[in-house]
Amino acid sequence: MELVELKIQGISYSDNTSGAFALILDEINGSRKLPIVIGGFEAQAIAIALEKKIKTSRPLTHELFQKFADNFDIKLNHIIIYKLVDGVFHSNIFCEKDNKIIKIDSRTSDAIVLALRFNASIFVKKEILDDAGFEDNEKYINEINLTDNKFFKTEKSEKKVYNSKDIKKISTNKIKKMLQKSLENEEYEMAAKLRDELNFRKV
Repeated sequence: MELVELKIQGISYSDNTSGAFALILDEINGSRKLPIVIGGFEAQAIAIALEKKIKTSRPLTHELFQKFADNFDIKLNHIIIYKLVDGVFHSNIFCEKDNKIIKIDSRTSDAIVLALRFNASIFVKKEILDDAGFEDNEKYINEINLTDNKFFKTEKSEKKVYNSKDIKKISTNKIKKMLQKSLENEEYEMAAKLRDELNFRKV
C-alpha cells in the first residue's frame, strides 16, 4: 500500500450553504490538495485542535480521549485515510500500547482531530489522492473557492430539503446516490447530513 503524507492547509466555508465546510489537506512532498467535506461541529473541533491556545471550560470529547490515552500510556502513531466510497472518506487510527500496534476504525474528521492533538502524521492511500485530489496552482494559493466547478463537476439536480427524520426513511442505496449528487452540486450541508446517516447505519 503506497501512502502519501498530508498536512492541514485550513478549513474553507462555502457561501452557498450553511453549516458545511471543507477541510483542505496538502500533499507534503507534492503540489496536490485533498478536500474533505465536514460538518460544523467537526470544523470547530479541528479549529480548536489547530489553535492550541484555545482553552475550553470543560474537556471536549477529543481532549478527553487524549487525556485517557496519556494516562494509560497509549501512543497515537499515525492515521491513514484508506478508503473513499460514495464521497465518504474512511480512516484508521494506529495506536501503540506496550509495543503492540492497534488499528482502530474512525471517522476521518475524528482521526484528524486526534492526529493534531497527538502531533501524529496524516497519510492517505495514493490511489485516493489520485482520484479525489487536485493540483495546486496560483488560483488556490491564497483562497480555496468551494463554489468553483474544479471540485465537483456534473449536471445540477433538482434541490429538495430533507430533515433528519426524512433521511431515516430513505434506503441506504438511495442515500448513497443522494450523497454523491449533493457533493457534485456543492450542497455541502445536505452532504454532511447524508454522510452522518450512512455512518450511523454502519455502527
